[in-house]
Amino acid sequence: MSTQNWFNEVPFALTVCDEKGVVLEMNEKSALTFSKDGGTALIGQSLLDCHSEKSRQIILEMMQSEKVNIYTIEKQGKKKLIYQCPWYVDGKMSGLVELSLELPNELPHFVRG
Repeated sequence: MSTQNWFNEVPFALTVCDEKGVVLEMNEKSALTFSKDGGTALIGQSLLDCHSEKSRQIILEMMQSEKVNIYTIEKQGKKKLIYQCPWYVDGKMSGLVELSLELPNELPHFVRG
């Protein structure tokens, strides 16, 4: 069984950039999410150019400090969880990964253990 296409078949957006902020990969959901900005044409471009000054500062701080950034947003009536984190090669921070996941209006919460 091949797992080669899992990246494009998941129902959430995945975007990957390098340590300079250049977009390396986008899955199909990410390309659709950012279609008004160019979709897959953003690959090879700096994501810093697509953000406000405030957002650029957050991204640069994340890269420098290697910290995770997690928040929720609401756009066009849809709630989303945004999870941004560094990715590594041989222990060296090599860029950032962003996962953007739509949340249902009613989200169960369980306390276990």
